[in-house]
Amino acid sequence: MALRKTCLVTGCSAGGVGAAFAEAFKNKGYHVFATARSPSKIPQTLHEASNVTVLALDVTSTESIASALEEVKKKTNKLDVLVNNAGLGLNMPGLDTSLEEAKKLFDLNFFGALAMMQAFGPMLVAAKGCVVNNSSVGGVFNFPFSSIYNASKAALIHGGETWRLEMAPLGVRVMTLVTGGIATNFFVNMQTLIFPENSYYKPIKDIIEDNPEENPYGMKPEVFAQDVLSRVEKGANGKQWVGGGASIGRFGLWLMPQGAIVSLTSSQS
Repeated sequence: MALRKTCLVTGCSAGGVGAAFAEAFKNKGYHVFATARSPSKIPQTLHEASNVTVLALDVTSTESIASALEEVKKKTNKLDVLVNNAGLGLNMPGLDTSLEEAKKLFDLNFFGALAMMQAFGPMLVAAKGCVVNNSSVGGVFNFPFSSIYNASKAALIHGGETWRLEMAPLGVRVMTLVTGGIATNFFVNMQTLIFPENSYYKPIKDIIEDNPEENPYGMKPEVFAQDVLSRVEKGANGKQWVGGGASIGRFGLWLMPQGAIVSLTSSQS
C-alpha cells in the first residue's frame, strides 16, 4: 500500500483545470489518480509520471465509478484528497432548454460529485481527508442564459456546505470552490443547444452563442491549481472564493445592493 499522500482528480483533459490540479498535486509529491472519460485526452506528462495513475472515469456512470474505485484500491487503502472537477457549461434560455439536457447537466455537475464522494467516502474517512468540489461564481450570480448551469453549480455549493457539516464528525473536510475566471477553453467548449423555431430569443441567438475566446478575468490554470493546493495543505474548509475576479465578486456581493448586482450580471450576458 502507498505511504505517500494520494489524490484523485476528475476531468483531467489537457488544457483544463483538472490537468492543472493533477500536475500541482503530482509536483507536491502526492500519488495522483488522474481521470477522464477519455484517458487519451489526459496530458502525456501525466501518463509518463511515476507518481500518477491514469484511469478512465465517467462520473455519470455507476459502473465506471466502481471500476475506478477498484483500480485505486489496488494501490492504496485511503484517499487524502478527492477533487470533483469534472463538469460542463451550457448557454441556453431556460424556456428553450430540454429537460433531458438539463438533467444530463445536473448528472454531471452535481450528482457526479455526490456519486464520487459516496463511492470514495470510506477511503476519505480512513485518511481523514479532504473533498474539493469545483463550483463557480455562476452558482452565486444570476448570469442570464446560463440558468441550468448556474443552478447545478448553486446546488453543488449548497450541497457541499451541508456535506461539510455532515462529514466533519468523520474527520473529513469539504472545500467548495466558488471559482471565478480561469484561462481555459471552457467558454469555447461550452455546449449551446439548437434553438426551437418558435424561440422568443431567436433574434439574439448570435449574442447568446457568442462565447468569448478569452476570459478577461482569466487566471492561469497552473496558478489557480497551486492556490487550491496551498489551501488544501493549510487545512482550509468550506467555501473558498478563488480564480480571476472571484474576490471582487465576493466583495461586491457583500457590499452592493441586490438591484445593482442584477444590473451588473445582466450587462455581462
